[in-house]
This record gives sequence, C-alpha cells and structure tokens, in this order.
Amino acid sequence: MAEHMDPEEFRRAGHAVVDWIADYWTTLGKRPVTSQDPPGAVAAALPAGPTAQGEPVEAVLADLDRLVAPGLTHWQHPGFFGYFPANTSGPSVLGDLVSAGLGVQGMLWATGPACTELETVMLDWLADLLDLPQRFRSTGPGGGVIQDSASSAALVATLGALHRASRGRWRSVGVDRRYRAYTSTQGHSSIEKAARIAGLGADGVRTVEVDPATQAMRPAALRAAIEADLAAGVVPALVVATIGTTSSTAVDPLPEIGAICAEYGVWLHVDAAYAGAAAVCPELRWSHAGVEHADSYCFDPHKWLLTGFDCDAFWVADRGELIEALTVLPEYLRNAASESGAVIDYRDWQVPLGRRFRALKLWFVLRWYGVEGLRAHVRSGVALADRFAGLVAADDRFELAAPHPFSLVCFRLRAGDEVSAELLRRVNDTGRVLLTHTRIEGRYALRLAVGSPLTTEEHVDGAWELLSTTATDLLDAGAPTPGRPASPPGA
Repeated sequence: MAEHMDPEEFRRAGHAVVDWIADYWTTLGKRPVTSQDPPGAVAAALPAGPTAQGEPVEAVLADLDRLVAPGLTHWQHPGFFGYFPANTSGPSVLGDLVSAGLGVQGMLWATGPACTELETVMLDWLADLLDLPQRFRSTGPGGGVIQDSASSAALVATLGALHRASRGRWRSVGVDRRYRAYTSTQGHSSIEKAARIAGLGADGVRTVEVDPATQAMRPAALRAAIEADLAAGVVPALVVATIGTTSSTAVDPLPEIGAICAEYGVWLHVDAAYAGAAAVCPELRWSHAGVEHADSYCFDPHKWLLTGFDCDAFWVADRGELIEALTVLPEYLRNAASESGAVIDYRDWQVPLGRRFRALKLWFVLRWYGVEGLRAHVRSGVALADRFAGLVAADDRFELAAPHPFSLVCFRLRAGDEVSAELLRRVNDTGRVLLTHTRIEGRYALRLAVGSPLTTEEHVDGAWELLSTTATDLLDAGAPTPGRPASPPGA
C-alpha cells in the first residue's frame, strides 16, 4: 500500500511535473493542433481499472506523453485560432499550484480571510485596470467576485434581476408570474440556459434583432419588445447586452440600451466575456461606452488575459441586492465575523457554497506582467488580427464578413457557402491550424481568433498561406465561383 506523499517526495515529483509542462509548451508548435485519433481511442487505451499497488509519478508522466497529450486539442498552440482563446501562462499555472497546495475552501471570510480579502482587492485592481465605473468597487455599494465562467455570471445576474423585478417575492415563492429576459439574436447561449435553470423556460428569453451591418442590438427593437411584453402582462426583468459577441465580436450600443433599461427599471447585465480584456488598453475603451448604466458586468480573464480557466470577473453595482437574493444561512455556518457585518462572505454571491482560491492565479498574473505587459499582450492580438484581415482584403477571391475591432476576423470565399465550408474542413484536417465557423446574416463565414501568447506574425502568415493555397486547389478543381458553374462530375 502506497503511503501518503511526504513533502520531500512531493518536491521531487513536483519538479518532474513542472519539467513536463515546460517541455510540453516548448514542443507545442511541432504538434498537430487537434487529435488525429478517432473517438474512443483514449478510453480504449486506458486499463480497465486502477492498479492494486501505487505507481511512481514517472509512470503517470509516461502515460501523459503516450495517451493523454496526443488525444488533446491544444488550446495553447500557436496555430489555435478556433473559438475564443483560453489563455494560460506560467504565472497563472504557478498561482493555481499554490492554490491547490493550500487547499483552502473560501466559502466564508472566516474559512479563509486572506482568500476573501485578496479576491476583493484583485477585483478592485481589475476594475481600475479596465476603468470600470466607481460603483463597482468594493469601497462603494458594489463589488466584484470571481465566478467560474460568464455562464455562471449570467445565471447570477438573472437571479438578481428576478429578485428585483418581483420586489423580493421570487426568493420565497419562486417564479409566480411571467418574466422576460432580453438579448440580441447574437447573445450567448448561456443566457437561454440561465433562463431555463431559473425557471423562466426558453420562452422566457426574447431575442432582439440586430443591425445587419454591425450585428449589434437595435435599441428601437428592444424598446418595442419591452412595450409589447408590458401590454401582454409580462414583466421585463433583465436585458443582457454584449461587448464582443461570440459570433463576430459585435458591440451592442450600451448608452441607448442603458437608457431604456433605466426608463423601465430593468436590470442591465453586460456580458463582455471575451472583449472585456480589451479595455485594459485606453485606445480600446470606446467599446465600453455606456457601461456606467450596468447593474452587473463580467469578463473572462481566462480568455484573453493570460489567466488559466476558470476565472470570470463579475461585478455588481449593488451587492446588497445580490446578497439578499442568494443568501441562505444554516446554523452551522453562523460565525462572529459574518454576524458583525464587517466582512464579505462570497458564498452569497454565487450558486455553489464552496469556492477555490482562484484569486491567487490572478494575483500572480497581474504582478508578473504588470499593466504594460497585459496591454502589450492584447495589442499584439489586435495587431495580428489586423495583419490577417489585410491579407484577406487584398485577395479578391475572399471577403471580410464583419468588422474586426478586436482579435477575431470573420471572412469567407466569395465562391459561396459550400466552398467556404470545404475550405475550413481541409485546412483543419492538416492539423497545422484550427479555425471555426459561424453564420452572419445567414451566410457561412470562417472565424480566425488570435490569442495564444505563442502566436506570432509567422504563424498568422502561415495560416493565410495555408488558406490561400488550399483555396487555389479548391477553385482550380472546379468549385463554383461567381459567374462560373461548377465543373460536372468527371470533367
């Protein structure tokens, strides 16, 4: 029977694990971005059960190399351009390591005073870094908290909005009337999921049309939807506006949306999961115009700010309203610090009771990179996306499908949807890059999202060269082009 790992054994094994991670990062660019194995390959290669006797760390690391790493999609790869990035970094990994080693469960201030207070200060630091409204600071009526994801932030905002819209009745009697949440047709899927979990059902979300040119919510359409619901006896509870939609990074017009929410007393939640990080750069803060109207706001440092998943920064303008909605206090959690009212108990700001010491990795990242280091990272992503967009625009076989204010470029072949989809399949099958797709105004578009700290001009130029030569092969083989029919089979 293996004994517990003592500190010296841990020290030796820990060095080996850190070496493994460093070697993994060093060799990432030489690996395929995506797994080349069919579904079930990893599961089939694993033994039927654990060994009777313990195994050394070296055996586990060998199987990491043999089984796990080849079966991954490598999100830190310099050729990973799919989805939005899920960045990590050395400082973040080290912060997570310390968090895991401490093993703190920070549900209450009393169960980890430094865990709570460091988190409060880190969220104030981030609010300053993004130049968010003063009322989001812990020194005022609001404050920030780390959620696991923007999906959880959307759920918590929904619950706070229901509490306000029902004038507190929601807490005791639940959803006793028809309430409505509103977002644009480009809003994230988590908004519908939050409505379903909260008891509103999918029909509790009304999608609002967007401007075809910008893909941003039309304020006039939002007003019309709210007025139609009021006339039908439905209570407008929540509007979710987006800074940087998933499909195309559209930015909803917050000044106009905020004014409408204020007029009707509706909770405004701003989802800036991806593009919130852009506001660390003063020249990109135009995207946050009107955020002072928000009742809650979130962004993911784990997307574009070099902090490993999971880490969503969520702020509320009135923490008392949120705590009133979510607090449940059994006798066994009562303690003198909480009773004093002088501390924050973050269990009342989230769905689960327990919580990890996630602020540590944020602290490590902010201290390692500093303000200028984080700005340099964001600016690099924007510059690389601009470079790629320039290459697309200079090739008359391609067209840009949407504006590209941040580090996502949406583009397509002019030859049509089927050819663009085949282009995506072929370039992804090479294993050299990973791109994804979307539909904008019903038309197919490829998405290239820059984010990995390992990505350079060389990788962006390589992705374009691959796309361009593959497009040449496709079009020369007879794919339809404007004004030219496809070649018949066998031609």
